[in-house]
Amino acid sequence: MKWFQLPLGSFQTNCYILVNRQKECLIFDPGDESEKLISFISQKELIPKAVLLTHAHLDHIGALDDIRKQYKIQAYIHEKEADWLIDPSLNGSKLFTPSSPLKLSPAENIVKGEQKLTVKGFEFELLETPGHSPGSVSYYFKELGAVFSGDALFNRSIGRTDLPGGNHKQLIQSIKTKLLTLPNNTVVLSGHGPATTIREESRENPFLV
Repeated sequence: MKWFQLPLGSFQTNCYILVNRQKECLIFDPGDESEKLISFISQKELIPKAVLLTHAHLDHIGALDDIRKQYKIQAYIHEKEADWLIDPSLNGSKLFTPSSPLKLSPAENIVKGEQKLTVKGFEFELLETPGHSPGSVSYYFKELGAVFSGDALFNRSIGRTDLPGGNHKQLIQSIKTKLLTLPNNTVVLSGHGPATTIREESRENPFLV
C-alpha cells in the first residue's frame, strides 16, 4: 500500500488517499475542493471504495457529499459525531462559514469502540482518540506502519481544544495512551501540516514532553 497527501481548502486540511496494489483506495477526510480531489483520483486512475472520517469538523467534511455521489461509496464516522454531518452548529460551519453552512447526508456506517475493522479489503485498527472533538478517531494500519490521526496529534503540536466538545486533558490522555504506545517508527499522518513519527513526537513535542 501507499498513500498520497492532498491539502484541500482554505484550512489546508490534509485529505489522504490510501491505495492498494489493485489501485483501489480509501479516502480520509475530504475537506473541500471536490473537483481537485476528483481530478487527482482520475489522473492516478484510482478506484475509491469508501470514505473514513477522523471527525466531523467542517474542514474535514466539506467535499464528502460530492465524493460519495461521484463514486457511489459510503462514509464511516464515530457514533458521537453521527449527527454532526447534518448540523451546522455542531460541525462548526455555522460559526466559521455562516454564509455556507454544511448540512450533509448522514454517514452510512457508524463505528464505536476499540476494534479491528476490514473495509473493502483494507484492514486496520480503530482507535478512539477524543479530546479535539468527542468522536475523534485515529486509523492505524499496521502493515503500512502509519496512523491517520486527524487533528489529535500534529508535527510538534496537538489539536486545539477550545471548540465545542473539546477537552485538553482528554486529548493528552488519548495521545499518550492510544498513539504514543504505537511502534516508534509509525508514521503519523495528521490533519494539517507535514507527516511525523511516533518517535519524534515522543521526544520533541513540547505539549507531550
